[in-house]
Amino acid sequence: MEDSGAILCQISIFKDMLDQVNREIEANIQVTREIESQIGACSEIESSLSLKEAELTRSFLASQFEISGLISVTADSRNSLKLLEDEICCLRSEHSELITRLTEKREGFVKMCFGFQREIEDSEFRSLLAEKERLENEVRMLEEKNMDVKNSILAYMEDEMMNLLSD
Repeated sequence: MEDSGAILCQISIFKDMLDQVNREIEANIQVTREIESQIGACSEIESSLSLKEAELTRSFLASQFEISGLISVTADSRNSLKLLEDEICCLRSEHSELITRLTEKREGFVKMCFGFQREIEDSEFRSLLAEKERLENEVRMLEEKNMDVKNSILAYMEDEMMNLLSD
């Protein structure tokens, strides 16, 4: 019986060892499940990060496109500015030339006016101006006489009307 006791003891030791192996397998299974759960969470995080990376890449490319457009617009603006500066310079020189021509024409006109004034001072023009003034005075005096006559006729008519009305 000693042999069967030893065998039973051996079986008991093997059973304990088997139980120990089963506990370790259970622990490993539990660790594996936790690792798989963490792998799933990491996969979700990786997916989220991939989406963010794609969004950032798209945003980066859009920014690059926008910067490229802005660089193009800046270059066009600089060219336009250069053209406008050239045009302004041209307009300023034309303005300066125009001022010079106007000044010369004004000086010529002033000289002509002085010449005309000298001609007016001639006797023929003086006599015509005197005749004009005399005729204007005569017209004014006739208008005054005409007004006096009108006023006296109106006064006479008024008196006559008063006389007729009072009779």
